[in-house]
Amino acid sequence: MARKQFGFQQLRNALRTLGYILFMYLFSISLTFYNKWFLQRFHFPLSVSVVHYAMVFVSTALLRLLWEIWSEKKRIILPWSLYLKRVLPTAIASALDIGCSNWSLMYITVSLYTMTKSTSVIFILMFAIAFGLEQWNFSLVAIVFLIASGLFLFTFESTAFSAEGFVLALLASGLSGLRWTLSQILTQKQELGLHNPLDTLYHLQPFMTLTIIPLAFYIEGEKLAVSPKLFAAPDSHVIWVTVSMLLFGGFLALMISISEFLLLSHTSSLTLSIAGIFKEICILSLATEFAGDKMTMVNFFGLVLCLCGISVHVVTKATKEAESVKVIEMTNGGIELKELLKEYTGASDYEDDEFELNIYGKR
Repeated sequence: MARKQFGFQQLRNALRTLGYILFMYLFSISLTFYNKWFLQRFHFPLSVSVVHYAMVFVSTALLRLLWEIWSEKKRIILPWSLYLKRVLPTAIASALDIGCSNWSLMYITVSLYTMTKSTSVIFILMFAIAFGLEQWNFSLVAIVFLIASGLFLFTFESTAFSAEGFVLALLASGLSGLRWTLSQILTQKQELGLHNPLDTLYHLQPFMTLTIIPLAFYIEGEKLAVSPKLFAAPDSHVIWVTVSMLLFGGFLALMISISEFLLLSHTSSLTLSIAGIFKEICILSLATEFAGDKMTMVNFFGLVLCLCGISVHVVTKATKEAESVKVIEMTNGGIELKELLKEYTGASDYEDDEFELNIYGKR
């Protein structure tokens, strides 16, 4: 009976994870192609980002309010000390990542954008090494070499290559590595209580909006003020069309934000890495088939090298996680005893040392 319940639980968890991944795929791929299409007609990527951030904040604030009314429970609001220390760095990195990503789509193809953004794996590893979470070894060198070589070959003699767009996408990739490293800490720290994506987005979006507004005003403000697509439109119909397209993009941004944080807070980074590989393959296939992106044999070989590098990263993480599980299983008896005593005596996490002294004797 216990085995059947365990099997059912495993199946339910697997289906839930698959649902989160498909949910993310749908809106992530849609937003990539929609932004590419829209920004070819409305050349204000930073202003578009501001609208998206503001719309996500208003939507999450409204959903939180409805949730509070329905459940009769208050949602979490972090104190300013924690907000500035934990949320602000993540918000700044997220705002600049998305802003630079949108900006780069004005200059480069979806294929080159996707490949360049896939190098965020390198930056995640670099941040892990910088923070002392990883050490240089052969597998890390191989990962960096494969991805960097693949990206070079993918851009080699590309007819649609733009240095400006490539640099913006590469900058966004670096910021993405920092963004998701900080986001995982933010959503999985139990004491912060931000494991629900609505709460996470509600706290992130205000500073994301404030981060990008000065840049949008400085870079795009004057041109936006005289744009025939918005403020200098010949009639109200043009304005309504532009606003409707902005709001639709904001809806996609809201859904992808919720899906990303759902997946991040309920799965491991290994699952995210594997899901990311297949998402990139889907985007590249669609871009080549329907968006008119061209790919030579050299470019294709670069794609294979880059995906191999990401795959090596995934295998390395899987091996490390398997080793960690073995260590936990070896000490499982002591852990279970400790947790059982804590459960029946009501001890808190801050009393761990006292329990260890009681269970294992004085150290």
